[in-house]
Amino acid sequence: MTKNAEPVAEDEISKSQIKREAEVFKVIGRQLLELNNKQLTKIPGSELLFNAIAVAHKISGKHEALRRQIQFIGKVLRNEEIELITAAIDKLNNKHQQLTHASQKLEAVRDTLIEQGDPKINELIEQFPLIERQKLRHLVRQANKEKKEEKPAKAAKELFAYLKTFCL
Repeated sequence: MTKNAEPVAEDEISKSQIKREAEVFKVIGRQLLELNNKQLTKIPGSELLFNAIAVAHKISGKHEALRRQIQFIGKVLRNEEIELITAAIDKLNNKHQQLTHASQKLEAVRDTLIEQGDPKINELIEQFPLIERQKLRHLVRQANKEKKEEKPAKAAKELFAYLKTFCL
């Protein structure tokens, strides 16, 4: 006995695939619920999405109602620009890493200023015209002096703090 199976079209999505995508949207919805109001303002989305999130915040104590609301948020997310929303969530979650990376870049700038001196100072002033050349040169000279005398890097720390006000 053979069953007559209908051929499946290539562009047809399986039921399992639809369920996996729905689960992804629910996970993103849960991530949105973890954000506070200030963070939510940085997320691109429709008014319907933000209303659904507001309702979910109100019913957070009722487990079954919250589960259904998260499903609804997932359904609303299907009509949203999901790439923009996930990028905004990632940006909010990785803010600490971005600050760490920026601090590391600034430390490298400080170190090259101390090593190379005036040519690097001129480059930096071209990039950031508000920096005071005289103060910058003074701090770089002090940091070089401390480095040669093997003293604590007080001027290097001051230089970093000064650069931080202009470059971050």
